Amino acid sequence: MLLTGAIERFLHHLQTGKQLSPHTIAAYRRDLVRLHSYAEREGVDEIGQLREMTLRSWLAQLHREGLGAKSLQRWLSAVRSLCNFALREHWIGANPAAGLRPPRGEKKLPKVLDVDAAADFVQAPDTDEDPLALRDRAILELFYSSGLRLSELTALNWRDLDLPAGEVRVTGKGGKTRLLPVGSEASTALTRWRQVAPRSAEDAVFTSMKGRRLGNRAVQNRLAHWARSSGAEQRVHPHMLRHSFASHMLESSGDLRAVQELLGHADISTTQIYTHLDFQHLARVYDQAHPRAKDKKR
Repeated sequence: MLLTGAIERFLHHLQTGKQLSPHTIAAYRRDLVRLHSYAEREGVDEIGQLREMTLRSWLAQLHREGLGAKSLQRWLSAVRSLCNFALREHWIGANPAAGLRPPRGEKKLPKVLDVDAAADFVQAPDTDEDPLALRDRAILELFYSSGLRLSELTALNWRDLDLPAGEVRVTGKGGKTRLLPVGSEASTALTRWRQVAPRSAEDAVFTSMKGRRLGNRAVQNRLAHWARSSGAEQRVHPHMLRHSFASHMLESSGDLRAVQELLGHADISTTQIYTHLDFQHLARVYDQAHPRAKDKKR
């Protein structure tokens, strides 16, 4: 089977069999046109002529040409899917892309607020008479106090909270439940919000003033509102407060395993990114304080 024919048959299958969106099919087409251009350049006419080493060299070439990690992953996924289709159609005997892995992209460090900026931000909603401000203060305090994920916060019910004991029970990824401490400031904010919160049929903690549970987008919008109102220098989103919680906890305690448990990470390698943040903090202190850290002007 000619490679051009295999690609067209595969794209037709995606459109009629899989019923993928035109946007998704266009993305597949772009990646497979790129595959075909490499094949044409090297005289590979048939799909059965594709070899793992050939695809590996093309992947490396795309990387050298500056294609980003996500684009490389998408290209390889398109090629792998094409070859799986060809395998089912008996055009090839094995998938030459099955064992390939794209180069790893650089892992971006999460943005965090420093301790003072985090404290200023969570205290931004300070209007005692305004129920919305009381609710939003409780949201911000709880995010930063306990490091919740956005979905964990919006799913909270009052029965999940034990404010006198300073505890909250959340259900995270994979349906795993964990018990987290709630700081005194967050407990106070939640108590004040509960006194004015409308009754919710679902027992939801965070609701609109009509008693409807807040969704993820609504909470994100409220954080954006308080970031603007407080004059924050950067956009603040729920995950930034979670990152700030993790970074500040690790900076103070140095206990990576404890931070892993609090965040609900199944793999400690996910938590280890915060050791890089902690090192950045230490490096800044070192540069500012150590007499031999800076180059002397000559």
